[in-house]
Amino acid sequence: MTQSTRFKWLAGAAILTLLAATYWLLHETGAMATIMNGAALRDHITQLGAWGPLTVIALMVLAIMVSPIPSAPIAMAAGAAYGHVWGTVYVILGAEIGALAAFGIGRWLGAATLRRWFGDRLSVGLMGSQNTLMIIVLVSRLLPFVSFDIISYAAGLTVITFWRFAVATLVGIVPASFLLAHFGGEMATGESDRILISVVALGALTLIPLAVKIFRDRRGRSQ
Repeated sequence: MTQSTRFKWLAGAAILTLLAATYWLLHETGAMATIMNGAALRDHITQLGAWGPLTVIALMVLAIMVSPIPSAPIAMAAGAAYGHVWGTVYVILGAEIGALAAFGIGRWLGAATLRRWFGDRLSVGLMGSQNTLMIIVLVSRLLPFVSFDIISYAAGLTVITFWRFAVATLVGIVPASFLLAHFGGEMATGESDRILISVVALGALTLIPLAVKIFRDRRGRSQ
């Protein structure tokens, strides 16, 4: 093992330990329970004043880099606290920064170290041309059953360029970020009709990519 490889192994272990310690700290202090409760999180971040938006962004970064931390309650709390527009902006910023950080870690550490973190889950088939990889990343951001963090880390192991990954991720996260923030904002108003519309829209965003995937699979088998 070369000195460079040894350093990357140690750095990977340090990063993994830091992320695990962050999750443990959130869990032990009760902060995780607050994150899971959208209403409680909204009340907390509004009490932080100017630090509230930065807290939302930081929590979204953590949610992308550490799988057990859910991002949906954070996004809805942001919408409830800051409205549809600014709530969406803060959510997008946090998700994009988190994805780019995971991508950078994946590219720097390499496959050997990341496979020790994720095992077989890392084999997501991100191989191909730049355009193909960009489309795969974009579509994966629209599919709720595809792990956001795994795609971000794994993309760093492919030939996709940084800016293509950044653009594909940004475009892909905008719809879900807006709808989650919008849903959180409507829940805060307590107007049942508007909440219902938001739920339907959120469900459509979830089902449409799945329906497209099923259609393509069936079409491919029929040919």
